[in-house]
Amino acid sequence: MKKILTAIAIIALAACSGKPSFDPASVADATKEQVARVEPLSWWVGMKTDLQLMVNGAGISEYDVTIEGGKGVSVEKINKAESPNYLFVDVNVAANAQPGTYYIVFSKDGESFKYPYEIAARAEGSAERESFTTADMVYLIMPDRFANGDASNDSTDDTTEDANRANGHGRHGGDIQGVIDHLDYISELGATYIWTTPFLEDNDPRGSYHGYAASDYYHIDSRFGSNELYKELVEKAREKGLGIIMDIVPNHCSYVHWWMEDLPFQDWIHQFDTYTGTNVAFSTNMDPNASSKDLYIQESGWFVPTMVDMNLDNPYVLQYFIQWGVWWIEYSGLNGFRVDTYPYNEKGPASEWCKAIMNEYPNFNIVGECWTSSIPQLAYWQGGNANKDGFDSHLPSIMDFPLHDAMRAALAEDEGGWGMGMTKVYDILSHDFVYHDLSKMLIFPGNHDTARIGDMVRKDPRALKLAMTMMATMRGIPQIFAGDELMFVSSKPDNIGDHPGLRVDFPGGWEGDEIDLFTAEGREAQTHNTDGLKVEKGQAADLFNYVSRLFQWRKTADVIHNGKTVHFMTRDNTYAYFRYNDDAAVFVFINNTLEDKYVPWSYYSEITEGLHNGVDVLTGEPVEVSDATVVAPKTALVVEFKR
Repeated sequence: MKKILTAIAIIALAACSGKPSFDPASVADATKEQVARVEPLSWWVGMKTDLQLMVNGAGISEYDVTIEGGKGVSVEKINKAESPNYLFVDVNVAANAQPGTYYIVFSKDGESFKYPYEIAARAEGSAERESFTTADMVYLIMPDRFANGDASNDSTDDTTEDANRANGHGRHGGDIQGVIDHLDYISELGATYIWTTPFLEDNDPRGSYHGYAASDYYHIDSRFGSNELYKELVEKAREKGLGIIMDIVPNHCSYVHWWMEDLPFQDWIHQFDTYTGTNVAFSTNMDPNASSKDLYIQESGWFVPTMVDMNLDNPYVLQYFIQWGVWWIEYSGLNGFRVDTYPYNEKGPASEWCKAIMNEYPNFNIVGECWTSSIPQLAYWQGGNANKDGFDSHLPSIMDFPLHDAMRAALAEDEGGWGMGMTKVYDILSHDFVYHDLSKMLIFPGNHDTARIGDMVRKDPRALKLAMTMMATMRGIPQIFAGDELMFVSSKPDNIGDHPGLRVDFPGGWEGDEIDLFTAEGREAQTHNTDGLKVEKGQAADLFNYVSRLFQWRKTADVIHNGKTVHFMTRDNTYAYFRYNDDAAVFVFINNTLEDKYVPWSYYSEITEGLHNGVDVLTGEPVEVSDATVVAPKTALVVEFKR
């Protein structure tokens, strides 16, 4: 009798749900040929972003699709592609849907097979996650050249290019585990965020180490680790007070990406009768006199022959990349994006992409690579800027290439003069009125694409310290490329801009390295730089300690994070500025000459009035506001005052 009542209850429950209960065992599992892949790999309850599954499988467009296994998850619409081997399935995930495993059921002519799909519960507070701000310092790592934490994955069966550390353009074996192993070093330096160049699978047969040509957008390259290990990196970094910024590339994919053998739509990518590269003139996006042909080539031309240009004007492509960004944030718990080659995307869809990410995560930060020395052109790309054409990128942050260029040029000149030396930096900052939000400018003395700052300052550690001082005290969010804190230089002195030379391996990151610069002992013992030339013993230790002292202090210096700036015209290749608020002031004096220079405190009276004794941030010694203060050649003075 009890069994009969139970059966009646189950039938009644099924009737209330509006459809019969689903028995997974009643339907065969899909074979790899039937369903090769479904992307995104999973999803969550409570997302604002619409879910559109891209299903790839032989002849899959001939099948009807339902979703079974629970309440609240259902198919809204089935969209066919031009290729018969794709379906784009719009899925509704109700706010009250139960987290768990659902089944995508494909049916045709009495034949059915199923594919499991996970709909998970969101982590508490996921939507409100914080991101990088002016309170942070970002440490840029090119993982393949940072540290090899797991030699067993240097070459893998599912990828083409094997490791060869002797090849500057080849893979050297650095990986996710290598980053995890050295989180303490990064934290001790004073960084609070890590930006890594892409970890996603890049299966190009040559030059795959940089990761900027993804062959699979949903899987970490096995030579770096796995999706699970990437998630572990995010978690372990967070335990040490470090956030993770993912480097992403919606503009282009690898020419060996899996979909290149069978595109969903012919306009999934930009195609031409003959190879057409971008003209790299992204000025055509805001130039009122630009030709439409030039603009088309700029945004549709391929970056290089091995990097296929994606067509974000195709709505399925745009939705694919929106979901992809959301998926990686939600899955791994990361806290920021850096978007490669941002202006080479179609600007309208790219704006929609940014808007969608920020709608899902209102406190998130996205920084775009908009590589130009033109300040007005750079400002155009920052979200909220008052552009004449009405365009709003919705991109919160931009990389300050004009300041990067000016600083490097200035520090290479010992003498001032009209347009020379530190005047270059002063002139760049005098244009700050152009930008919408100075707090969301990523400032940097170098990165993985530009010649090492150590080379640019003629291997002078004093000048390198000046660069780091400005990074720690100027408006914006500072970023340092791994090794610049120790004055790495190119291993190819005759061509310092060559990528293999500037992307040198971090000494100590590989078993058998002669010296380990990750340790205090190794830095004290260093006698040769990354170009093989001799340096003063202990130089690396001195530089590390200097940079660490600056950025550890900066962590709690609210006047630097949120204060205003007043700078004074340069004098004889010296540059002075204040960061200040109602509670404190920080004075910075850059002596970029080869002579002692007096600080003319009386000239700065509009700020120094009411300020008395300060503290030298670098030494801890007291500093009096007196014209007797002397700053040594190629040295900075940083004084903190409390009101």
